[in-house]
This record gives sequence, structure tokens and C-alpha cells, in this order.
Amino acid sequence: MMKPLSKQLRCPRLDPGALGVRPTARRWASSDAPKITTHYSIHPRDQDPRWEGTEMERFADQADVVVVGAGPAGLSAAIRLKQLALAEEREVRVCVVEKASQIGAHTLSGACLEPSALNELLPDWKERGAPLHTPVTEDIFSILTEKHRIPVPMLPGLPMNNHGNYIVRLGNLVRWLGEQAEELGVELYPGYAAAEDTFERGMELHAQVTLFGEGCHGHLAKQLYRHFNLRQNCEPQTYAIGLKEVWVVRPEKWRPGRVEHSVGWPLNRNTYGGSFLYHLNEGEPLVALGFVVGLDYSNPYLSPFREFQRWKHHPFVAPTLEGGERIGYGARALNEGGVQSIPELTFPGGILIGCSPGFMNVPKIKGTHTAMKSGMLAAEAVFPRLAVLEEDSAPSAGLHVPEYAESLKASWVWKELHAVRNIRPSFHNYLGLYGGMVYTGIFYWILRGKEPWTLKHCGLDSDQLKPAKECTPIEYPRPDGKLSFDLLSSVALSGTNHEGDQPAHLTLRDDSVPVERNLAIYDGPEQRFCPAGVYEYVPTDDGAGMRLQINAQNCVHCKTCDIKDPSQNINWVVPEGSGGPAYNGM
Repeated sequence: MMKPLSKQLRCPRLDPGALGVRPTARRWASSDAPKITTHYSIHPRDQDPRWEGTEMERFADQADVVVVGAGPAGLSAAIRLKQLALAEEREVRVCVVEKASQIGAHTLSGACLEPSALNELLPDWKERGAPLHTPVTEDIFSILTEKHRIPVPMLPGLPMNNHGNYIVRLGNLVRWLGEQAEELGVELYPGYAAAEDTFERGMELHAQVTLFGEGCHGHLAKQLYRHFNLRQNCEPQTYAIGLKEVWVVRPEKWRPGRVEHSVGWPLNRNTYGGSFLYHLNEGEPLVALGFVVGLDYSNPYLSPFREFQRWKHHPFVAPTLEGGERIGYGARALNEGGVQSIPELTFPGGILIGCSPGFMNVPKIKGTHTAMKSGMLAAEAVFPRLAVLEEDSAPSAGLHVPEYAESLKASWVWKELHAVRNIRPSFHNYLGLYGGMVYTGIFYWILRGKEPWTLKHCGLDSDQLKPAKECTPIEYPRPDGKLSFDLLSSVALSGTNHEGDQPAHLTLRDDSVPVERNLAIYDGPEQRFCPAGVYEYVPTDDGAGMRLQINAQNCVHCKTCDIKDPSQNINWVVPEGSGGPAYNGM
């Protein structure tokens, strides 16, 4: 059972001192711009009268291992630690903190699961009732033009071949993994953001080692990258945004086990991306569909959300959805840098696991199996070191476990990612999409990724936008309310909610930048790359100009804004614990 924390303490705060991190005070930028950001990460508490009289004492608790993030990686690590402890009849306290209100509530993925890591972690998962109900029975891959489809044969050995995989609702699988962890004695704390709460001091949660499995572009990981200079020897990370819907379709259009992928229209050949449409077998005619757009795109007028809505009208896609009902929507960012972009994975007191450092196999569009395996390998590296420290009376510093990185590089995870390392960067050529497909056919399918070179990415995604004056605006059709929809009605399906009395977690380093740079040069791209309608430019009260309005209540925690902002002025920080989307098996 879960051990209760003090009712006075709403949100555990990882002890930065244990990791050698010291909070840095930031000053307000001198500007006449309207004040937008009030968050304490930008506006220090000693300058904010709202904090006057607040009790600043913090309580502390101690565990052997703390895991940040109850996703596939974090829960796999926690389960593996407890399995090892049970085998040696030892008591190891493992605490998992999760910012979502419930385990799995912030989880979103396609998802077509390769079960290799699950087979290793829980070989009897079928007997335990794991929610893997839909084995893949059919693979379809297409190149779309505006009106037609060009079929592509799905040959054995190609990354997108899904033989032996399962179509899943990943949030349901994560919830089930949480149940398995709790049965083993893992302490799960949903609704805890690993940050300070509104006008309360967070709890210090100490551990011999902390495993950071926050997911893509985690708010703690990005601080650790800077403090420990973990990215000094790797390529910049590159990302995509993935948007997803769940539909109930007409029974005659339902093909349980069918997996459909496409590239091409509505994107041009120089914009990386594609679609998925998966037919689930869960008692009713459900399909999961989505659209992925690489965040290295250059046209500031592009809207990933509206490209997704437009794609659903393609003659090959629309017949599946016509007469159906959309019941879910969400979005998240994806790490696409591959092995070139993996940072240093260990440092004193901590380890990076899962999608936080980025173990996604981009051409497969799969990262759950590699994330789970990274968590298992972290547990196996940490556990023997805990045994050594247990005999020592008073360890004073966090564990540094470089063995984890060594075991990861010797595992099938590294071998798999190394083989596909050049597929994503091969897209950056004159032929774009088609050149990348030719490269994949020659150097992956034939040579299995054994070419003696490693291609580089083009740099930060935030640096790729061109000024608006150099680009052509994109005219998107109006949503019809049947296949395509507006942004706000979509966000309503995500269940997103944030308490209104907390400082907005979407912070700006300088309140003047949005109008003076982003709007002036790029025509306000944050209005379009955000999949939740968080950012909009509205007239100032005197009508003399425009100002940025931030609707933080809408945020679905995809973190695209933090990644793609061309000024790198937006700093996504974690909101009060339990805020955000409430995905139901996304």
C-alpha cells in the first residue's frame, strides 16, 4: 500500500543540494511590455509580496531510490528494483512521483508496442492480464498525394514492419504497470510535480540515487543538462510533435489489428512527418489516429494541428471516419535525435532513463520498448551499489552509477538505435522525404545500418524557422465539424484542467520578446505550433498594438512551445501537481 505523506505537504521537491544543484535567482528583464509572467522561477519570491509571511521551512523524507515519472521507463525501473530486492530478500524503499493526478493520465502515444522489454520484465504478462488485446494482423504503408495513394510494400526487415507487435492504448498499459509495481511494494505518489507548489514549500525527498524518467523534454532534465553540462559531447536533440485522436467508427469500417501509416500529403517533401491509423480490438469499433510533424520545419505559418485536421479529409482516410464519433484528443512532443543526441546519462546522485534522454527508434515510431529496457538496466546497475552503501553507516553524497551507461551501450537498445541512426538526418537533402526513403532502402534494408559514417542533424529546432516575409502563408480549410474540428473543441476532449490560483507555468524570460521579435519577425508562430490554443496575440487595451495572451489553463503539457520558440524565451515549468490533461487510455 502507498505510505501517506504529511497532509501539510502537497508536493515533493527533489533535493537539489543532494545533486549539487543550487537554485539561481533570475531578475526581471527591464521592459515596458505588459507583465505576463508571475511564476517564482522567473520572479524570485523575495521580490514577490504574495509570498510575504509564507512559512519557508521544508520537511524531508528519505528513500533508497526515487523515480521521477510514472511512465513506462520509471515503472519498469521500479518494478525491476523490487524484483531484485525480493530475490535477495532485502528491503529497498522505492518511491515514484508522478505529476499526473492518476497513473497514466498524462500518457499519450500511438501506440504500436514491440513487446520485447515487457517479455523480459514480466514474462507472464498475459496471465497477469496486461491490456494487450490487439495483435497486429495487417500492415499498410502509403505515400499520399492530394487525391491519391501510392502503396509501398511492407517488406520483412523494414523498420515499419509490425509483425509480432500489439496495438495498445499506452495509458492503460502504464496504469497496469503501476498496479504491478504497487503489488511489489513500490510507493506511488501521483499528483506530485517534483517542484514547489503555489505558495507552499515543497517537500525534500532524499535518495541515494534519483532516476529521471520524466518523458520528452522534462523540466528537471533540462536543468540537469545545463548544470552538469551533459550535452557537451552529443548532437542537439531534435523533436517532433505528435497529435492523436480516438474515434468510435462504424462497425463495417473497423478492421481490428490493421496498422496504417502514411507519408506525403498534406506535408511537402521538405517537411518531415507522417500519419498513423490503428484499429483496436477492445470490445467496440475503436481506431486511434494521429499525425506527426518534425519540429525542424521552416515555415512559421505551418500549423501541425491544422495539417492533422486536413489529412483526415484525404480520400484514403475519410471513409474510415465518416459517420464515426471522435472521443479523445491529445498531443505530445517526441524525441527524434536518435543515438547522436543522447546526452551523458549519469551524474552524482542521478540517472536519465526513457524518453527524457531520448531512446526513440524514429523510423519504427516506437520508443516504449527501449524506454522500458533503459529503466530495467538502470535498476540493475543501481541495485548492487545500494547493497554496498547499505553496509556503510552514513552515505553523504548521491550515488554516481556510470555502469548504467556502459550496460546500455552493450544492450540491444544501443544496437537498435545505432542501426537506424542515419535515417532521420538523411531527410535533409534536396529530395527531402523521397531522398530519405531511398537512403533507408539502401543503407538500412540492404546494409542494416552498417555504413561507416554517422550523419548530423541541422541544429536546434528553434533555429530552423525562416522570417515570415520569406515564406508563403498556408491557407487551411475551415473544419467541417464532422471529420475536422477547431482547436478548442479538441482541447475539451483532453480533460485538461489547472487550478486557477497558481502562477501560470508557461513562463517568459522577457515579456517584451513575443511582440518585439516573434510577432514582428515570424508572425507569432506560437499561435500555430501550440496544439492547445495556449498562445494568442490580441489587441492591447488602448488598441495601439498587440500583446501576447497566455491561456495556461489549456496546456496539454506537450512542451512544443519550449522546444520550437525561435527566441527560446518560453520556459515551460511544471504546474501544480495533478494539473494537466486527463487522458483516458491515450
